[in-house]
Amino acid sequence: MADAEMSDSILTLVLAIGRGQGPDPLTEHRAKAAIPFGGKFRVIDFTLTNCLHSGLRQVLVLTQYKSHSLNKHLRDGWAIFNSELGEFILPVPPQMREGLTWYRGSLDAIRQNRYLLERSRARHVLVLDGEAIYRMDYAELARAHLASGAAVTVAVRTPSKPGATTPGPRARLDAEERILAIEEAPEDLAEEEDATAEPAPLQTMGVYLFAKEVLLDALASLEADAGAMGEAIRLGRDLISPLCARHQVRAYRFGQERGRVTPDRYWCDLASVDAYYSANMALLRATPPLDLYQPDWNIRTYQGQHPPARTVPGASSGNEGIFVNSMLAAGTVISGGGVNHSVLFPLVRVEDGAIVEDAILFEGVTVGAGAHLRHCIIEKGVTVPPREQVGLDARRDRERFAVSSEGVVVVPKGYAWG
Repeated sequence: MADAEMSDSILTLVLAIGRGQGPDPLTEHRAKAAIPFGGKFRVIDFTLTNCLHSGLRQVLVLTQYKSHSLNKHLRDGWAIFNSELGEFILPVPPQMREGLTWYRGSLDAIRQNRYLLERSRARHVLVLDGEAIYRMDYAELARAHLASGAAVTVAVRTPSKPGATTPGPRARLDAEERILAIEEAPEDLAEEEDATAEPAPLQTMGVYLFAKEVLLDALASLEADAGAMGEAIRLGRDLISPLCARHQVRAYRFGQERGRVTPDRYWCDLASVDAYYSANMALLRATPPLDLYQPDWNIRTYQGQHPPARTVPGASSGNEGIFVNSMLAAGTVISGGGVNHSVLFPLVRVEDGAIVEDAILFEGVTVGAGAHLRHCIIEKGVTVPPREQVGLDARRDRERFAVSSEGVVVVPKGYAWG
């Protein structure tokens, strides 16, 4: 399928409506899709980059929860298509066309924008989760979808560890890669059946390609049967799974792409602060599981017009600023301090004698002289006072900050130091 045909035949819906309670408190002031990641990106950049490289040019981003930061990022970094050619990346907040309700989950968000599907000339609808980190060539998914004649194609992946089962939708397949059902994993995974049994369930990825008429009919049927949609209604379980008995619903195994992307088979939904922290720290490995420097699938984002990062001698000590195995974004200055195994976003300043290790510092953070930070995340714009310590005294940290189950300390935006 050529890029022009791809653009005209597929309408893409990117779901970016959620708070994503797992990574609290990082979503206290922003949608999960807008969380900073990897020193310069936002989470949604990965899904939108996949669309860009896959030749998709008609993209609607469904937004809702604390969406100002996300909408601003879309305007500044993703206003790249020509509307006169029918191309767009367009945020769509709740329109309340059928009642005074917000989006009550992903499926309801699609339902409320049914009129956009009906008036589109596209023959297929690609629904994407905008809250996960991965590379994927959707053009290869579309080719497999068309070749199979499926009504719906669902991207699936194997669990990251053999025999592992995680919460969320799973697909059960037959021997011909047809999906028999999509179901939610039990909340108590101790009650889960043997994960090695055949056929083993595969995790769905929030990537669904529909024949448009099939999607419209399924939405109409669901409304007629269930009435108003609440948050308990699930896209995979309640919309797609019933289609398996009436239509051909096929699986597409993630990582089999042979198109324009070198598959690394990396996927992360940042389901918790610990998952977010680990995903960022993994970028610092000599061979990271997700290579941000991969030349055939560069990740697009908005970049401010900041000067280059640099190190300078401290004003008092005269010691040179140093950093080891770290990511430093534009505008960062290490002035006599030391940074080790950390990710620093733009405009961070580390003052004389300060030590930053195993940390993630968001944009505009200042670390005062002599301060010591370890195993922590410092939110945007926070100024850490001179000689302050974070991540060194567990009891004191828990009295002041949110601390994850694995001991990652999160200093919130606007924190007033005592």
